[in-house]
Amino acid sequence: MKILIVGVGQVGYFLCERLAFEGHEVTLIDRNPEYLGKAADRLNVLGIHGNGASAEVLEQAGIKDADIFIAVTDLDEVNILACLLAREYQVPTRVARVKSIEYTGQGAILSKEKLGIDLLINPDDAVAEEIVQIACRAGAFDVAEFAEGQIQFLGYRINEGSPLCDLTLRELGEVRGIYRFVITAISRAGQTIIPRGDDRILAGDSIFIVAHRKDLPAIQYLLQQQQGKKRGGARAFILGGGNIGLHVAQELETMGFAVRLIDQDEKRCERLSAKLNRTLVINTDGTDIRTLLDEGVEGADIFIAVTDNDESNILCSLLAKQHGAQRSLSLVNKPELLNLAPSLGIDACVSPRQAAAGAILKYVRRGGVISLAAIEGSNAEVMEILVKPDSKKIDIPLRKLHFPAGAIIGAVMHGETYTIPTGDCHLHAGDRVVIFALPEALGKIERFFE
Repeated sequence: MKILIVGVGQVGYFLCERLAFEGHEVTLIDRNPEYLGKAADRLNVLGIHGNGASAEVLEQAGIKDADIFIAVTDLDEVNILACLLAREYQVPTRVARVKSIEYTGQGAILSKEKLGIDLLINPDDAVAEEIVQIACRAGAFDVAEFAEGQIQFLGYRINEGSPLCDLTLRELGEVRGIYRFVITAISRAGQTIIPRGDDRILAGDSIFIVAHRKDLPAIQYLLQQQQGKKRGGARAFILGGGNIGLHVAQELETMGFAVRLIDQDEKRCERLSAKLNRTLVINTDGTDIRTLLDEGVEGADIFIAVTDNDESNILCSLLAKQHGAQRSLSLVNKPELLNLAPSLGIDACVSPRQAAAGAILKYVRRGGVISLAAIEGSNAEVMEILVKPDSKKIDIPLRKLHFPAGAIIGAVMHGETYTIPTGDCHLHAGDRVVIFALPEALGKIERFFE
């Protein structure tokens, strides 16, 4: 497909990297010649210098032949205007990144329908929702939900004391018993593999599993991940009172968490206090450990750092863990810090570019993709695909379908029931299939379900 992307920031670069790798014809537009030149040199994309909201520049970039138009600059107005121009050029799919709640909130005067935009993605909302999901899953460093939350995709780190350590996949299958889940991938030393029967789980690995929501308590027990105090008792500390911190605090409030929100801006704290119902807002610095101890950080179930500074988020999360917080979660923007932070002891890192890109990539995919999550660091994806009534894959055992290498089916939803698939399983029209796919298999998966 021919794809035009306006904006060479972190989200734009990530999308260019992912889509160019898959063989799409990507054109990148930006006003910064330095950033544009670096992206064009490193990636297999065409760079056009200019304003993405200019009809002249868009025509130069070949908008008349574009299949998808994505505007992800830092300016809402530029993104929306660029998409309006793309609509006039009859580009089939139009996506805009916006930060203002005026466009994405309930009752927005200018909604995506009125603007004629297929997807308005607010990165703050996307990353806040991911943080809340991780906060509610003890021990998980990555969480994605499919089939209205019934199917869960979870990432766990394996230490030497884990019951899974040193087991092969075949041995795990023999002793698993009541534990209904599929290990879809193992990440080891920067490499992501889809495991087979003889592959062994080692200390230091990160494993990714797919399971039904109702089976999670048993899986948590198998992994020896303590659920901690649940609703009505769980305690969360949030550092950073921006849009993300406020959104996370509001969500955790409704789930029964006892929330402490920390910000060093006094006026912002006053505004936060007016917007939150049960959250205790504390006006202090994230490194003021004495105050945090006085407020009970040593008994916190989770410490969440979501300031605008990656280094501050990592440092304060480590301080909180050192002083007794059970888990730490950091917002990390810089790609080079995403892999470093876990090695320092951070339990989970969330990337705004990953959250936004995952939502956008769903609109690029073909083959009935319902939802999608991008896996940071591996360029892999987990996607939920609808089996169409005219599919040629219906009523044939999976072992005879020649499923693409580099991908694995984690679960199949048949209406309200679900199946952990085996080679004898059959797909039916209307089934929803959750698949983990490595980068080289993504295009094959789309064609497989077309």
